[in-house]
Amino acid sequence: MVVPLPSEPPAPAGRREEPVLIGPMAAGKSTLGRLLAQRLGRPRVALDDVRFASYAELGYDPALADRLRREAGFLALYRSWKPFEVHAVERPLGAHRACVFDFGAGHSVDDDPALFARAQRALAPFAHVVLRLPAPDPAESVRVLRERRRGRPAVHGGVDFDEHFVTHSANRTLATHTLYTAGQTSEGACEALVRLVCPAPSGPGHVAHRDVRGVPVSGG
Repeated sequence: MVVPLPSEPPAPAGRREEPVLIGPMAAGKSTLGRLLAQRLGRPRVALDDVRFASYAELGYDPALADRLRREAGFLALYRSWKPFEVHAVERPLGAHRACVFDFGAGHSVDDDPALFARAQRALAPFAHVVLRLPAPDPAESVRVLRERRRGRPAVHGGVDFDEHFVTHSANRTLATHTLYTAGQTSEGACEALVRLVCPAPSGPGHVAHRDVRGVPVSGG
């Protein structure tokens, strides 16, 4: 059952109201993004679908990337993507309006303070940056994500990427809302987000960071 959302006031002047979905791999961002785009009658912009076009603007060389992966492994390749990834966040957010954005797992997570600051600036105008997680407990979230991949862990170079993306502080810093979805259908999650993005008229009260079941959670 989906608990009704509290009414939210319209975004302040100058704020953007396009929903942005962030979170770990296998969290269901793509499915939810498609459903939400259909429900709102807006196009969906999936950063994983457009990222290599953005990378190319900075001179990304797929042949060199393939060589790096063969010689040093996926972790080295992942780390080499980071300067390109922040551009792949800035570029679509600036180029598209009146749509639904969904991020790849790595687009909202960065250990480099300068790169992360750029992502923060790019997302600062958005009123609805929604972190999708299976459950409030990180260990339970990791368990559910692995279960969705039939128990296969996403470990590369000694880094467990499920744990990395679930526990990293970046997602909670960027998110304005958190959507916990274990035991909830994608359609139910979509309707909850519709109520968030298109709220009924409300009073002046506002909670800066709230999960979409209506239970306050800590802000960034």
